Amino acid sequence: MKATQQLHDLGQSLWLDNITRTLLDDGTLARYIAEDSITGLTSNPSIFDAAIGGGDAYDAGIHAKSLVGLKGEELFMELALEDLRRAADLFKPVFDATHQVDGWVSMEVSPLLAADTAGTIAAADAIHAQARRPNLFVKIPGTPEGVPAIEEAIFRGIPINVTLLFSCAQYLAAAEAYLRGIERRVAAGLDPQVASVASLFISRWDVAANPQLPANLRNALGIAVGKQSYRAYRELLASPRWQKLAAAGARPQRLLWASTGTKDPNAPDTLYVDALAAPDTVDTIPEKTLHAVADHGRPGAVLPPDGGDADAVLAAVAKAGVDTDALALKLQQDGADAFVKSWKQLLQRIVDKQAALAAKGKEPVSR
Repeated sequence: MKATQQLHDLGQSLWLDNITRTLLDDGTLARYIAEDSITGLTSNPSIFDAAIGGGDAYDAGIHAKSLVGLKGEELFMELALEDLRRAADLFKPVFDATHQVDGWVSMEVSPLLAADTAGTIAAADAIHAQARRPNLFVKIPGTPEGVPAIEEAIFRGIPINVTLLFSCAQYLAAAEAYLRGIERRVAAGLDPQVASVASLFISRWDVAANPQLPANLRNALGIAVGKQSYRAYRELLASPRWQKLAAAGARPQRLLWASTGTKDPNAPDTLYVDALAAPDTVDTIPEKTLHAVADHGRPGAVLPPDGGDADAVLAAVAKAGVDTDALALKLQQDGADAFVKSWKQLLQRIVDKQAALAAKGKEPVSR
């Protein structure tokens, strides 16, 4: 049995951390669903930057939208949502069969809004309305300014994928925001079933910390943070506060493992996927990692609810001189900055493509 099927049978959802128009057009995404147990999809500005800049698949769309006067973020949003609607439709049977637990796709608010709570809420409203798909998450970063936006969006009934979480503390802040949003809905007599996932980034810990660590601790920090956060997740689901909401009909905000592609060429290419097998979680993986897991993945023991050796590893990492609290803040800020860079580069790519198409006489430049 493929490792992808083993993880699915365990109760872990495998999502693809990629989207391109080509994946949709040539049937590759449909094949991943049929053959590799892929039951959802995530996107981010870096993914769309690579997709739009990597060929001519989007040229016709850019051409058509330019002719009706679209430009900049508005044009990009239309392009992205065209893809994501198609993907959402492919996952709709899973969405229906799992009673809306699985089968989701995700679209990020502009990274330029990471420090703008009101702007993030308005953007989430707009994406949710424009998407016109019940199985589309709006991604909001779990930054300090994003946390109140998450609460408000959940209260408004917008499904949210909380992104850019790195530490257990950041995860718990996002989980608290979700709980508050659901509690406000219950108090207002509204349906408490608003879906959410909390995306914890794993591999970037090791990229940042490995140079400071002895050989026996390299590529161990990200997994330890994952185990620590999984313990907090299980404790939250067992808490009286959550049990009260569950009794009212609410569903858990699932913990999602993000950034699970191996960055260290000396480490196994299925390292993080094998190590983070756990029921009631999601693992979103790049295509390269998906192929590796399907071919030779070996899921390890299911994550222990008590966090296993997480505390011991984190203590050893601290003793080696890594301040994980400070590093978590830096990783979140660096992640936000990287998405801003990709976003600006993406919008420039669109401008450049418009200009190139105009030079060929295919369209007027709309600036």
